[in-house]
Amino acid sequence: MASDRPPHAFPHFDDVDEERRHRKQRLAAAFRLFGHFGFDEGAAGHITARDPELLDHFWVNPLAMSFKQIRVKDLLLVNDAGEVVEGSWPVNGAAFVIHSHIHAARPDVVAAAHSHSVHGKAWSSLRRRLDPVTQDACAFYGDHALFDDYTGVVLDDEEGKRIAHALGDHKAAILANHGLLTVGRSVDEAAWWFITMERSCQAQLLAEAAGTPVLIDAEQAEKTARRVGNFRAGWLSFQPLYDWIVSEQPGLLDE
Repeated sequence: MASDRPPHAFPHFDDVDEERRHRKQRLAAAFRLFGHFGFDEGAAGHITARDPELLDHFWVNPLAMSFKQIRVKDLLLVNDAGEVVEGSWPVNGAAFVIHSHIHAARPDVVAAAHSHSVHGKAWSSLRRRLDPVTQDACAFYGDHALFDDYTGVVLDDEEGKRIAHALGDHKAAILANHGLLTVGRSVDEAAWWFITMERSCQAQLLAEAAGTPVLIDAEQAEKTARRVGNFRAGWLSFQPLYDWIVSEQPGLLDE
């Protein structure tokens, strides 16, 4: 049954431990949701959350642990040298290379998400940005980049720098022949942008398979982007998903 409590309010914290717990809870929930939506692909994929106190450290999923099983207590804390300073599993090397450079280049970014979702990686093979085909896709209008080079699995430090540079100050990037990358000022926002970007790729692939889509004109796309593409809208859109996954899988909050 739905709650009678007031609408969600954007969180603010006076205590760093409380903020850390909040970020880790949202991160574990995001992994469960990614697993639910089928965004997992073996050992590939990662979401990170900057630690609120140790700003050059981030929390991330353990290497090769199923998204569908990750709990708060399973998350790893990794420093700026790629060393696991909290947790007992190894870290995904590509996760460190990609995310460390994004977090270093973007102090405004709290979280970043990347996974090998089916429609995202299919769209990435076209090496094109998304068009304003739908209202939801307008969230990315003028606010996503294209990294149009593929040089193999991202394990080289310079490749991580190039991806961060390509992302620039945008909320998302399409990594050619690889998949999607999204960022946000909260875990909630980064995770939602990934979910809706994956669906936007699916919608455009379907539309183009059926015919020639009629695009939303630039003026309306820009206006819509301001409404559906701001950071608060991204955060808010994640809240019903968070509430649902926690009610269905409360064990994800185990510390």
